Order: sequence, then structure tokens, then C-alpha cells
Amino acid sequence: MTAANPSHSPRQFSLAALTVLELSPPDMIEVAAQAGYDAVGLRLIPATAEEHHFPLASDAGLLRRTRQRLSETDIKVLDIEILRLKPDTRVEQDFQHILEIGAELGASEVLVAGNDDDEARMSDHFAALCDIARPLGLHPHLEFMPWTGVKDLAQARRIVASARNAGHDNACLLVDAFHFNRSASQLDDLRQTPDEWLRYMQLCDVVGAIPDSMEQILFEARQQRCFPGDGDIDLRRLLNTLPRSLPLSLEIPTEALRQQGVSALERAQRALEKARVVVARTGDA
Repeated sequence: MTAANPSHSPRQFSLAALTVLELSPPDMIEVAAQAGYDAVGLRLIPATAEEHHFPLASDAGLLRRTRQRLSETDIKVLDIEILRLKPDTRVEQDFQHILEIGAELGASEVLVAGNDDDEARMSDHFAALCDIARPLGLHPHLEFMPWTGVKDLAQARRIVASARNAGHDNACLLVDAFHFNRSASQLDDLRQTPDEWLRYMQLCDVVGAIPDSMEQILFEARQQRCFPGDGDIDLRRLLNTLPRSLPLSLEIPTEALRQQGVSALERAQRALEKARVVVARTGDA
């Protein structure tokens, strides 16, 4: 049996799937436990058609092994991903089964992307998703990304506010440090975001100014992020603007390191070590 090491901070740290995308869910849970994480985020739906995917939602044996590995460690499931709201999305038909698996695995948060340029339709889809997630104890988090239909924090706030105003009190907003930086979102908007809309965040870093090319931003997002503190984002100000108890999901794809032979375990360990240093500098250790 492998037990997670105790965290050296009051923060909860979760290992995101994109950081170690080559690992199956059971192996990811094992790496998280060995590295000292508290939780993992599991990718039940692939983000792109090209990425290697482990079909946790349709492979009963894989799901059984994943549940077993969770029971053998102290690792919990923080979130599941990635539910994309598209123009032709059928919310209940497309996502009910995914949400049920997430709830069965103990997740409480759901990562949602808005891939629809019609904001009114996407808002309706997001509200419908919140409606079917609520009985399962799940909180859909709308994540803004500059190349999607939800391009920045201000737009995400409008959509989440609409759902909340319609009575969906499980509607939440996800801040990813990379997307916050690359979308040129503002800390003032973040300060005005109610704490109850924020139940976790994704932490990483990136080098340099915002590229002119959206293709380059996409490449950075999926392959070329940095460990916290190794880039140019003012993570201290960002963390100090957010609720101090937020769990931190470490989503840090470093494809160059993987190609150099750096193991998933070592990459996960480096991410956690660097994140703890950044958190300590906020006075939250």
C-alpha cells in the first residue's frame, strides 16, 4: 500500500491529468501518492482528438482498477474533466454518465470549457449542466481560455452570474494561472468575484509576454508551461487575490522534459516542490 506524504502547507494540492498525460488513471494516482499530493484530477473526456486517452468512462476494468488504487492510497479525486459546451451539445445525453462516474469516484468539481461563440446558448447549456450536476454533489467550473468562446475572466463572470441568478448555486468559475495571464484578465475583476464561485484553481507558470499568435498560445498551454516560480506570472499577487484556502490543481505540461526522459514521477515531484515554495511566499505556509 502506498500512502501520500503529509502536505507541508494547509493547502490541498492536486495533480492534474495534463501534467502526466501519459499515465493511466491508476498509475497517475500511484504517482500522486508517491510524490505527496492530496488529490488528482481525472480526465474522463479527452481534450483533443489527437491526445492519447485512457477511456475511464467506458472501460469497466480500468474504472475498477482506478477505484482500487484510490482505496489503497490516501489520494482523493478533486475534479473531472473536460466537459466541452458546443453548439450541438445535448447536456443530459452527453454528460450524465460522465458526471455519475465522477461522483462515484468522489469528485466534487467538474472542469467545463465553453466551445461556443453564442454566449446566450452557452449560458443555457452551462445552467443545464449545473442542474443535472447538483443532485450528484458536483460543481461545474467554467474555465476561460483565450481561444474558446469564453475568452477571459470578465466573460466567464457574466455566464456564471447568469447561472447563479437563475438559482444554480453550484455554478463556479475556474481560474487557471496560464489562461489568466494569456487572456490579459484583470486582478480587479478577480477581486470582485465572490469567494463562493471559486472552489479550486489551476496553478502553473509561463515565460515571456503574451504571444501575438493564438497558435503559439495553444502550444504553450498544452506543452510548454513552467513549474510555479520558474516563469514570469506574478503568482504571489494572483494567489493573494484568491481565497487562501483554495485547493491548487497543478496543471503543468512540460513536453520537453518528458521527451528528455524525465519521468512522470519526477515531473510531478518538481511541480509540487515548486508550488509549495510559491505558496510559502504568499505567507500561506
